[in-house]
Amino acid sequence: MISILLLLAGLALTLFSANWLVEGASSIAKRFHVSDLVIGLTIVALGTSTPELAINIFSALEGSSGLAIGNVLGSNIANILLILGVTAIISEIKVTTNTTWKEIPFSLLAAVTIGIMANDQWLDPSANGNFISRTDGMVLLCFLIIFMVYTFEIARFHPDPVEQVQVMPVWKSIVYAVVGICGLFFGGKLLVDGAVGLAQMIGMSERVIGLTIVAIGTSVPELATSIAAALKGKAGMAVGNVVGSNILNIFLILGTTAIIHPLPFQVPAMNHDLGLVVMASLLLFLATVIFTPKKISRREGVVFVALYVLYLGSLVFVK
Repeated sequence: MISILLLLAGLALTLFSANWLVEGASSIAKRFHVSDLVIGLTIVALGTSTPELAINIFSALEGSSGLAIGNVLGSNIANILLILGVTAIISEIKVTTNTTWKEIPFSLLAAVTIGIMANDQWLDPSANGNFISRTDGMVLLCFLIIFMVYTFEIARFHPDPVEQVQVMPVWKSIVYAVVGICGLFFGGKLLVDGAVGLAQMIGMSERVIGLTIVAIGTSVPELATSIAAALKGKAGMAVGNVVGSNILNIFLILGTTAIIHPLPFQVPAMNHDLGLVVMASLLLFLATVIFTPKKISRREGVVFVALYVLYLGSLVFVK
């Protein structure tokens, strides 16, 4: 019971703290005359990944690689199959040409890259185990830089309306940012301790805890935002947010985590999860190119959600 309470308290504290950090940091940046567009592409975009980043850092420091990798792969699977699936059921999602031909393939490339990095012994039998090494982490951060440059170029030539940043008093902005950072620290620690304790108590692997409870929990804000956008007739925003989040999860979060501590990759179980990330990304691409070009229909949304339920069921058999 204590482990469950720690996990839930850590999850809630992490999510609220991330929001406070984004608001405080955005307000401070605005006072230095940084444009709303730049704030949106940096602080806000990266801020939405801070819960997963905090969880992964503590997981790496405590040697819980299964939880760290499971959190990222589980979030990416939930983002496509659960969040986009539910959103499409509510309202068909229009997909832009850039998202279809550049961003979705880039997220697919990110998943394939992790597969190559993690399966060292498959590619080189003399390798000492399957790891995402510190060198791999640095390479992933280099990919992140390429993606951020691409994002800025797209925003510069095809600007979308951006949400106005709220400017708060300096003292309040600093308090929000500091409280957000401290909350992420303590929330991440509580969540990891609770997840590890729960895994030990019920005999479930840290990997499965990361793929299910932690991944779904950290995806709740994105799910709520996507549903709200769909109800307002703006479901198209969901695809860009989800694909961007998936790219950041691999390049930023796994890259940073691997630099802090190399991540052992459990074969074949984690290849099962990684395979579904690749399959979901490929399915999303095919849905927007072949099945119903430039959109995700309600029928495809039902298929996405059904596949996610089947995947959760498969975790019982893939240890």
